[in-house]
Amino acid sequence: MNYVKITLIAVAMLTALPVQAEQRVTLGWGRLFTNDALGDQKDRWRTGSYQVSRVRGYAWEGVLPTTPGEILEFRASAQIVAPQDLSSPPPDDRRYAATLSLGLHTQFDWRGNDVSVGADLVFVGPQTGISNFQKWIHNMAGLKKPTVIGDQIGNGTYPTLVAELGHKFSLGELAELRPFVQAQAGVESFVRIGGDLVLGTLGRDDLMVRDGVTGQRYRAVEGTRDQGMSFIVGGDIARVFDSALLPSDGIATLSEDRSRLRAGMYWQGEKASIFYGVTYLSKEFEQQPEGQLTGALNLNLKF
Repeated sequence: MNYVKITLIAVAMLTALPVQAEQRVTLGWGRLFTNDALGDQKDRWRTGSYQVSRVRGYAWEGVLPTTPGEILEFRASAQIVAPQDLSSPPPDDRRYAATLSLGLHTQFDWRGNDVSVGADLVFVGPQTGISNFQKWIHNMAGLKKPTVIGDQIGNGTYPTLVAELGHKFSLGELAELRPFVQAQAGVESFVRIGGDLVLGTLGRDDLMVRDGVTGQRYRAVEGTRDQGMSFIVGGDIARVFDSALLPSDGIATLSEDRSRLRAGMYWQGEKASIFYGVTYLSKEFEQQPEGQLTGALNLNLKF
């Protein structure tokens, strides 16, 4: 399959629809920082990422439009994947990898279902500059030099398509369940099924975006600015077909099944909001001795 052609077609379709007289405006920004320093504090495997979303559209009224392309999300993310030890890892551990992705996505309502489809261009390897940045950080902080960077996965560019379909079920005034299915083809190819349960009414009319590493959902467009607190629990399981981060000719053998369990707390005040969550990630390769716990953080201040 020619992913480059498919990605270019997908981006063209997203930017072409719909055509309206009024101009788009920025409806909101969303971001999520993840790091295992906020989880099990062991600096390994899915060790850190940062995902940012800028949403453009004509208006946000608390519900998704029914037309694809009316809402456009410009998404960027950076990630570091590392072996268990940055200086002397086990010989059968996964290789260091740095990724940087830029993409265009759209969210819309289809027959009462939440749909998100999009395309990303994912850059892997030293070309991203992320490994050099990590070396600089370690040097400035007086930390051990990450020698595994010299054996990192090489440069590559992977057009990636991703789609998700979810449906919200109200469980009374204070709870909402959203099961979903997701598929991705590109830098990692998989199909996934899972769900998220929100306890509390905070953020129900926000536009939410899913983080690629943890599966945590973060706010990209604000709806009603209610004050209070909500709790989120969720999980999913995936069947993974291939991964550029765990190449088939490498020592580390890709695990076919991959699961995530997550929980989080979202608090909204008058001029500030914060989300903190933790996610358990199962083993991603056969030689991985155990899963890991990583944290996620989002902080917003208004002046």
